[in-house]
Amino acid sequence: MNSVHDALITLDRAHVWHPYTQQATAPLPVPIASAHGAWLTGVDGSEYLDLIASWWVAIHGHAHPVIAEAIGKQAHAMAQIIFAGLTHEPAVRLAEELVKRLPAGLTRIFYSDDGSTAVEVAMKMALHYWRNMGQVRGRFLVFEHGYHGDTVGAMSASRSSGLFEGYGSLLFGVDTVPFPATWVGDPDVVEKESHALGALDRYLESHGSDCAAMLIEPLIQGAGGMRICRPEFLRALVARLRGAGVLLIADEVMTGFGRCGTLFACEKAGIEPDFICLSKGLTGGFLPMAVTACQERIYAAFLGETFDRALAHGHSFTANALGCAAALASLGLFEREDTLARVAAIETVHRARLAGLGDRILYPRTMGAVAAFELALPDRRYGSSFTPRLIRFFLDRGMIIRPLGAVLYLMPPYCITPEALHRGWDGIEAAVAAFCE
Repeated sequence: MNSVHDALITLDRAHVWHPYTQQATAPLPVPIASAHGAWLTGVDGSEYLDLIASWWVAIHGHAHPVIAEAIGKQAHAMAQIIFAGLTHEPAVRLAEELVKRLPAGLTRIFYSDDGSTAVEVAMKMALHYWRNMGQVRGRFLVFEHGYHGDTVGAMSASRSSGLFEGYGSLLFGVDTVPFPATWVGDPDVVEKESHALGALDRYLESHGSDCAAMLIEPLIQGAGGMRICRPEFLRALVARLRGAGVLLIADEVMTGFGRCGTLFACEKAGIEPDFICLSKGLTGGFLPMAVTACQERIYAAFLGETFDRALAHGHSFTANALGCAAALASLGLFEREDTLARVAAIETVHRARLAGLGDRILYPRTMGAVAAFELALPDRRYGSSFTPRLIRFFLDRGMIIRPLGAVLYLMPPYCITPEALHRGWDGIEAAVAAFCE
């Protein structure tokens, strides 16, 4: 170790509180000096392959020069202005470009700060919409094991994820229906979907007129364990919601921007939500920013002569010009670099390597840039003693992977080379051998 490394560790331990970390037992954090493409470089010169796009944000890889240049150019013109009563070109242009690409009808863009906040905004919009329409609808419906963020409303919607048991007194009630998680070769998928839809039918019959919206992660439940459902199930679900007049909020904070193989998961599923929540990959991993987009009729319901009809929500950094510039550059890269073709190539490798693991793993599944399976561990809970051991196992081999309990998953930056991706899978095979055999 060198003096810079040791000094950073000492100062970190003295002053920094890391996310989702038990500081008393966690191993020392790894000081990183730089990041480019799919690789991170430690201050000691060690290299690490980022196989989770740094918590799913660095979709094009780290330090992409096109995005960096766009941010730098914008910074010399204007970094941040109040967005109440003012506007600016980057925000207007980004809204226009997003509307061109979003599912049909999503014509209005509301800017905020992060994925959790984007979800909170959508939930507030849904409640307020019904009030402005002269109806009282106070219930929300979610899938079991879904995760939507760490602020109070998002935590309430994520109660069944098991991550927030210590905060129950803060949370409001939400209703749940089963999520028919499936995998490669699942013999029971049709039965599970029928059971989930039956539960939805019973719920809508009893509470459809009281339900403001259903909040879902389309196709893939992220932090809940990379659980996947089939597109045809979501189409059947949406048809029932439409019949009952229940709004649909699509939380695409993780799945948005190519993760499932199409620009948005809703596109792959063939559904058109009333709201869509975006963050993570929005700025290509450069800056925190979020969007809640909604249908025109939702926006129109907030128009009137009195402020009580307006959406009372905002942030100091709403529509930050640097974030907007980064997001515009990131969107442009999808065409410039044929990004979705890169995602398809990643999925091909995922499928081949998952198949090669055979019956040594449980519940293999893949979609787009995401591949996941479960290890047959004696303790498969999130936060079990195996989690830090697995993280250290991969770090020792120069790889950044953070399991979700017994769920191992890969979600690499789209720029990853085939050689680097196979290196990641070689590490996965070594972990399977070390922990399960």
